[in-house]
Amino acid sequence: MVGIASFNHFGDSIKGNDADSTATIRTRKFLTNRLLARKQMVVDIIHPARANISKDELRDKLAKMYKVEKEVIFCFGFRTAFGGGKSTGFALIYDNLEAAKKFEPKYRLVRHGLMEIKKASRKQRKERKNRGKKLRGTKKAKAAVAKK
Repeated sequence: MVGIASFNHFGDSIKGNDADSTATIRTRKFLTNRLLARKQMVVDIIHPARANISKDELRDKLAKMYKVEKEVIFCFGFRTAFGGGKSTGFALIYDNLEAAKKFEPKYRLVRHGLMEIKKASRKQRKERKNRGKKLRGTKKAKAAVAKK
């Protein structure tokens, strides 16, 4: 069941090494998603004197705001508004690392260093492709999945 939480962080700021390089983080549309064991929210970053803040820095700040470990926070989909100064994206905070590994897409787990992709050699990929040419329909799909 997806429920709406009643609290919202508003206006926490990140201070850089320059006096004018602060950034303000605001979260909105906060949802507690029990089915996927996570909290999800839209993150607005106001950074008038900076290009943007890194996702790593953002994860540190969100971990401090929500009192969780940095490893269970996944930030993605950030777009900077035309003219700069404001970025909006999405953040997921999982209840634990097992839930994150279960529900997060593989590419995001790879980005966070929680998974490693084992890429087959070029020759193996070509052999699998050529074996697939001899099959049709569902047998072809089954052969491709079995070989991975």
